[in-house]
Amino acid sequence: MKLELIATSTFGLEAVVKREIEGLGYKIIRSEDAKITYMGDERAIVRSNLWLRCADRVLVKMAEFEALEFEDLFQTMKGIAWEEWIPVDGNFKVNCSSVKSKLFSIRSCQSVSEKAIVERLKETYGVGHFEKSGADYIVKVTLLKDRVTVTLDTTGVGLHKRGYRQSAVAAPIKETLAAAMVQLSFWRMGRLLVDPCCGSGTIPIEAAMIAKNIAPGLNRHFAAEEWGIIPEKLWKEERKKAFGEIQHDKDIRIEAYDVNPEAIEASKENAAEAGVEDCIHFKRMNVSDMEAGEMSGVIITNPPYGERIGEKEEIKKIYNKFKNFLKQNPSWSLFMITADKTVEKQVFGRMADRRRKLYNGNIEVCYYQFHGVKVKS
Repeated sequence: MKLELIATSTFGLEAVVKREIEGLGYKIIRSEDAKITYMGDERAIVRSNLWLRCADRVLVKMAEFEALEFEDLFQTMKGIAWEEWIPVDGNFKVNCSSVKSKLFSIRSCQSVSEKAIVERLKETYGVGHFEKSGADYIVKVTLLKDRVTVTLDTTGVGLHKRGYRQSAVAAPIKETLAAAMVQLSFWRMGRLLVDPCCGSGTIPIEAAMIAKNIAPGLNRHFAAEEWGIIPEKLWKEERKKAFGEIQHDKDIRIEAYDVNPEAIEASKENAAEAGVEDCIHFKRMNVSDMEAGEMSGVIITNPPYGERIGEKEEIKKIYNKFKNFLKQNPSWSLFMITADKTVEKQVFGRMADRRRKLYNGNIEVCYYQFHGVKVKS
């Protein structure tokens, strides 16, 4: 079955998600704000959910059309072959959003869309009432400038929920964003990676999973598994293949520090759950005590910032430590996200080599990249 799939993402990570999809061998149709559309099949749903590190969800595109009146919305929604996906006991729910569209009432759009699906399934199954006792089917109806995109969510709980984060500390970074920070950095196998503000260990754990080629969705389940549309055998095949592709014998050097002893313990537990505790060295340590130890390395970190935790003076001390560290160790590179838009001039005294606007949850942040001098071999 040929399917048009959509991988949603955080704003700013579209290019990263696009590369991941292409890496899986699928053809990109188009890339837009916060979503990548591509062609696939049932196996593509499985592989995408298992392997996409930076996407939020994998959706099946059911239809796209213009709707200026609620009758347009109802009739087109009713014309979709919902019975090919949703069984008589399916627990289907409709979520709507509307931006710059004549049909601006989200509640009305949701009501009309759900009524259309109910009428279609009533006619198909010959019943007057639905128990909705079966698997979950989340239908998303998105209106943008009068253009309606209808999708079915194959993922369920967002892809950032890997399943390994059993212990967490305040204000953790999303796993998908942490993975993107690593992939956008200069860090490569054999080079030292340091996160001096590791919190619950998300950045070093995601880095280790990338290095060991561990599929991020390997130890969790997805909504589409309960549908019965994709054979269970296919899920088993892809999971078995993913397990076989884990690279155990790699030169992975990652160090993670935090001043909070509870954070270090949480990080260790999470790393063990993710299966990467053997390649990360966790240590309780203040940022001010950080030393290079090697001529060259990479710092990837999500330090405290105003909207999160800590006082401004303490945060400024962390930034000043990074500034002095880079001066003393010019071959090191720093990759850091923060909501503070003044760090370049007021703290580091220079502009970053690259920057990218991203979001950590609902907080707008900037991913600053300060590149070190290349070491001559």
